[in-house]
Amino acid sequence: MTEAMIRKKPGMASVKDMPLLQDGPPPGGFAPVRYARRISNTGPSAMAIFLTVSGAFAWGMYQVGQGNKIRRALKDEKYAARRAILPILQAEEDERFVSEWKKYLDYEADVMKDVPGWKVGENVYNSGRWMPPATGELRPDVW
Repeated sequence: MTEAMIRKKPGMASVKDMPLLQDGPPPGGFAPVRYARRISNTGPSAMAIFLTVSGAFAWGMYQVGQGNKIRRALKDEKYAARRAILPILQAEEDERFVSEWKKYLDYEADVMKDVPGWKVGENVYNSGRWMPPATGELRPDVW
């Protein structure tokens, strides 16, 4: 459909012959444009925010305290279990030590058999106190 048919002016020769059609404001005009700064006073007050944050912090600290109690109970249980099995572990280590000590004394007797006056198993420091061998001396698996 042509512009001439839309404007009800058939046979127009030029666009200049078209009647002027211009948009305008609605009747009564447009609503006024708000350009002033308007800060709303809605929302929680400072006291409400402070009380909410304080309450959340107090609840969090309470939860931390409860977690500490649970953690402490679990740690106590772990240490109690370790204390309960300690005699068994010590007995096993003592048994292993005695068997390794016997092997060590046999080896010492074999190595030092040609040394006159050597007493197998005697402390070379002559302090009168028994001292266990240094860590790893009887533990070839640790070397």
